[in-house]
Amino acid sequence: MKATTIRRWSSVHTWTSLICTLFLLMLALTGLPLIFHHELEHLLGEAPELRELPDGMPHLSLQQLVDAAERHRPGEVIQYLGYDEDEANGVIAITAATAGTEPNSSHTFMLDARNGEAVAMPAANGGVLMVILRLHVDMFAGLPGKLLLAFMGLLFVVAIISGVVLYAPFMRRLRFAEVRRQKSARTRWLDLHNLIGIVTLTWALVVGVTGVISACADLLISAWRTESLAAMIEPYRDAPPLTQRAPVNGVLEIAAAATPGMQADFIAFPGTRFSSEHHYSVFMKGSSHLTSHLWTPVLIDARTLAVTAVAERPWYMDALSMSQPLHFGDYGGMPMKILWAVLDVLTIVVLGSGLYLWWVRQRSSAKRLEPAEASQ
Repeated sequence: MKATTIRRWSSVHTWTSLICTLFLLMLALTGLPLIFHHELEHLLGEAPELRELPDGMPHLSLQQLVDAAERHRPGEVIQYLGYDEDEANGVIAITAATAGTEPNSSHTFMLDARNGEAVAMPAANGGVLMVILRLHVDMFAGLPGKLLLAFMGLLFVVAIISGVVLYAPFMRRLRFAEVRRQKSARTRWLDLHNLIGIVTLTWALVVGVTGVISACADLLISAWRTESLAAMIEPYRDAPPLTQRAPVNGVLEIAAAATPGMQADFIAFPGTRFSSEHHYSVFMKGSSHLTSHLWTPVLIDARTLAVTAVAERPWYMDALSMSQPLHFGDYGGMPMKILWAVLDVLTIVVLGSGLYLWWVRQRSSAKRLEPAEASQ
């Protein structure tokens, strides 16, 4: 590789890294506890706990649970009902002032499916982990914050690629994984920076790309509403407003019959951003570990309970659904979480060492300039 080409790539690597490093350090530091969010919820006392009740108690109907949720939050309406994989007797409810209220203004809690009792979920409503999550997702700045972090993620990907390009000519002079311990501190840190960077390369690319996709979630959901959802509800475009809807009882069975082999993940009620003004949307998921993160929405007329559409997933919604758990290492249980945490810490070392190397080089350049300026 020519010297001029190397200088260009070096400049790209330096400036893309410098621009995004402080943001990435924040993301890496906040991402570390989020890898273990399930475990930390219990440790911090932010996980919901249902009361012990006699075994074999039947579950309330869905409509009874909806009524219980709206009684718990007077003046609010139900937006979503979801199912907790860790609590067979728990149903997650989300309510807000209106069905279309944006997510950060909604309230999340768990209902005991046996008696409708509401149980607080601090981690979903401003607890320590929610503060960390908001910092990680949008820095409390909403969509502008998400888009800024998405841009930083793209710079991170460019920095990784340019680092790989520079690594090849650099390693011609050294054995793989060699750290020149007899050299200066800057040289030792440079060798460690390059070594850890190349070892964590694949992971960093995966986390960087999935982070960019996740940061664009609002835009992807908006595109899905504009394209796929709009086409599915086209027959209802001129329909009069829904004044009365059928009880939600039975929608799970109806959706299951329309999607054999799948199970319900959550129900979006009429007027929410995952439904329409005239439909219950039941989001079904696969039964395998991989397909359990892929949603297939079933639209059910909220007045007649007739299935009006079973949507095909657009590729970008599949990418979004799969990227979020992969970003936090949620696919392989505790071993994968530990691996993700180790790689996260190594990435913090890479970012910190990169800042150190830049600072040392700038200081060295300044010292070389001082005698030249004094002699003028």
